[in-house]
Amino acid sequence: MTYLRIFLTVTSLLACFVVEAHPGIGIVEDSKGNIFYTDLKQVWKIAKDGTKKVVVSNVHTHELYLDEADNLFGEHLWYNGEQKNTWGYYVWRFSPDGKLDKVIPDTEGFPSNYGFARDHHGSMYWADRTQPCQKVTRKKINNTITPLSDQCFKNIRWMKSTAEGTIYVVDFQDLKKIDAQGNVVTVAQQIFDKKVTESTIENQNSVGGVWDDPAGNLYAAVISNQEVKKFSKDGKEETILKTTFPWRPSGGLVDSKGNLWILECSIANAVRVERIGVDGKRKAY
Repeated sequence: MTYLRIFLTVTSLLACFVVEAHPGIGIVEDSKGNIFYTDLKQVWKIAKDGTKKVVVSNVHTHELYLDEADNLFGEHLWYNGEQKNTWGYYVWRFSPDGKLDKVIPDTEGFPSNYGFARDHHGSMYWADRTQPCQKVTRKKINNTITPLSDQCFKNIRWMKSTAEGTIYVVDFQDLKKIDAQGNVVTVAQQIFDKKVTESTIENQNSVGGVWDDPAGNLYAAVISNQEVKKFSKDGKEETILKTTFPWRPSGGLVDSKGNLWILECSIANAVRVERIGVDGKRKAY
């Protein structure tokens, strides 16, 4: 094997490890039925007719948020190199008329007081990981910032807000629900592996995005098990989808027509979306 081939192989493997460590979960639907998703390099749009195109280029964003006016929000995160050993980010907004602007300008570090979980009351939610007792923080439309609940979380990975302000939290591999009054209910425990109770760097991203449907069912992308789990309101837990090698689910949504969309990543650093129609037919984009 030549040195060039060795270099390319190592580079490819490193890229795989990056995806395995922290894949994107961002996939959303606008009011017209268009689907937007991130592949950690850009943001794609799948139109209602099935055509696909890049709408926001050169952005490393893990999450996406669409407001009620169909403005799309995400971030761009970058590393400044080993010499500086610092990170930077900005938050962008893509409007329905195609305008792209920065909501937060280039800033050093990571976003610590901004989140992509929102409700239609104007509140924003994010994870406060500054202390061992992690909290979910809520910023109301009047700019007051308070913990949503007094309960401690161990390792908040991802969050999802409903329009009414119910928050679903991936706490390592537990799924928890917080209502607007701060009451916390555990929906399911250890959904990746019942034997694994401690969060480590190697396994902390075993569970990806979480989402719901109009009937109140909850879904989670269990990346390490290559499966999507569904949690019904009566407490039933079931695996409703298995992805095939080399694909793994990292996020998803149930669209306005009842179709299931799954964001998937591969060990080759590729990203795709699968649509599972209400008729059960699967189509990859």
